[in-house]
Amino acid sequence: MKILVCISKVPDTTAKIAFTDNQTKFDTNGVQFIINPYDEWYALVRALELKEANGGNVTILNVGTAENDPTIRKALAIGADDAVRINMDPTDALATATQISTYAKENGFDLVFTGKETIDYNGSQLGGMIAAQMDLPYVSYASKLDMNGNTATIERDIQGGKEIVEVDAPFVLSAAKGMAEARIPNMRGIMAARTKPLNVVEPVACENSTEVVSYELPAAKGDCKYVDAENAGVLLDLLRNEAKII
Repeated sequence: MKILVCISKVPDTTAKIAFTDNQTKFDTNGVQFIINPYDEWYALVRALELKEANGGNVTILNVGTAENDPTIRKALAIGADDAVRINMDPTDALATATQISTYAKENGFDLVFTGKETIDYNGSQLGGMIAAQMDLPYVSYASKLDMNGNTATIERDIQGGKEIVEVDAPFVLSAAKGMAEARIPNMRGIMAARTKPLNVVEPVACENSTEVVSYELPAAKGDCKYVDAENAGVLLDLLRNEAKII
């Protein structure tokens, strides 16, 4: 079984967010970058578990420039067999999906995994776009996956509950919390990652369909107001008339 796991490089959740170039670009100065947690903890780890149980190969794919290579090597240290970096700055979701779907179609993968979203843009667009371009079934927000031969039984989060579906490979899936437990790279994995293949592929021709006009930070939080536990009426008045949430 050939599994492709798409990974993205994102700012660490503790990073201080700022913008440059007239609020049109994210300021990367002093920012620590990590693998997008939904890609790493759930999509990649579940792919590795499937390989360990059933055999096969796990390839990770990143669309980005050479500065992403250390992030890709970390994913290799967790246990992926090889990696591909499509040499393009990913500024548009559809253009990124075009690069991934083209590579996936040319290389005959049985399963294509993404995280449910990236923690910087929270778009949840990529998986559906890849599936549409590959003309494959797509299951989003998957929290559990079991394989029986070529058939997958998948549990996914829906509003108010869970949904269980069955689908035959090949298919595309976006992974959510619950799919797997995070793994920490060990020293053996870190050393092995240094020599695992990282294939750099030039992008296919495509155009961006969207562009960033500007970014804006949320309004600063106001001062906290403390209410004595014995003054429940004051609290209710503040929630009703000032916060307007009841």
